[in-house]
Amino acid sequence: MNETVAELRDVHVVHRISGGRLFERQRVHALTGADLAIARGETVGIVGESGCGKSTLAKVLVGLQRPTSGQVLVADTDVWTMSPAQRREHIGAGVGMVFQDPSTSLNRRMAIRRILRDPLDVHRRGTVAQREERVRELMALVGLPRSVADALPSQLSGGQRQRVSIARALALEPGLLIADEPTSALDVSVRAQILNLLMDLQDRLDLAMVFVSHDIQTVKRVSDRIVTMYLGRIVEQAPARVMPEGAAHPYTRALFSATPGLLSPLDPIPLVGPVPSATRPPSGCPFRTRCWRADDLCAETMPPFGTGASGTTHVLRCHHPVPSGTSDAELVDMARRATHTPTPLHVEEHA
Repeated sequence: MNETVAELRDVHVVHRISGGRLFERQRVHALTGADLAIARGETVGIVGESGCGKSTLAKVLVGLQRPTSGQVLVADTDVWTMSPAQRREHIGAGVGMVFQDPSTSLNRRMAIRRILRDPLDVHRRGTVAQREERVRELMALVGLPRSVADALPSQLSGGQRQRVSIARALALEPGLLIADEPTSALDVSVRAQILNLLMDLQDRLDLAMVFVSHDIQTVKRVSDRIVTMYLGRIVEQAPARVMPEGAAHPYTRALFSATPGLLSPLDPIPLVGPVPSATRPPSGCPFRTRCWRADDLCAETMPPFGTGASGTTHVLRCHHPVPSGTSDAELVDMARRATHTPTPLHVEEHA
């Protein structure tokens, strides 16, 4: 996993709020100083609470969101230095995206065959006969029977529609696949099938994959590396194999502790203080308003990236990281000693 297929360098995304005098000067800091390199063959999982910037990061990678500043490199080329036509060609061929809800991301008036052939037509790949053959290959690749080629999306099950979405994303043989909540709109019974399909395709095609989800246990299962985001910032990156015990950022530990497990009772680490606004981020460390380990230093300066206990592939931004070997029970006890009222994590529940 040495070849870098996509990279973000100090990327910022700021949305202006318009509508009235009260809001005319306010801005939403959706992504702040994002640095992320994705290597061929690896799966990077993105986790965090609702509104932390996960989907914004995914949209930046696939070219759907222009950054306010910073560089977005796909195959070593800054895509926002290109003309619009060049950018569509470059990103379209290099990055595929699987959206959350296949019932809305697929054109309901187009037959499956035409949906899968559409990227090939737009990018003028091969002859008409070669495009039809590629459609048959794609359907076989994702396990769709030929009998559905002339069906409309509404005639397929949710799982089949998502297989169509995956096939469409792979039509141009991209090096990077972005999966933004790819199973959250599906029945529990078919989620495992789609996850297994994505993992199998990633291995067979040597794809790089960015997997965005609220389902933290699923992210841990499918990922090689887990990236934790908070209030638009990447605050920790660590190998999935060491998570959650090896996480050193207090927020990552709290996030994992709030995830139900099959073998252990749920005893989340309580967070203290107010949830900050993306329009007015706090000074210093953005997590300091809820962190039981925060002090004056955290309010004064944003912590630089440091190396965690898991080696050079483990980096985090925290002035007071969790000591290696500290159990969740010990962290729960420390947090409960805080004097402020705990505030809940905004994590969506999954069946």
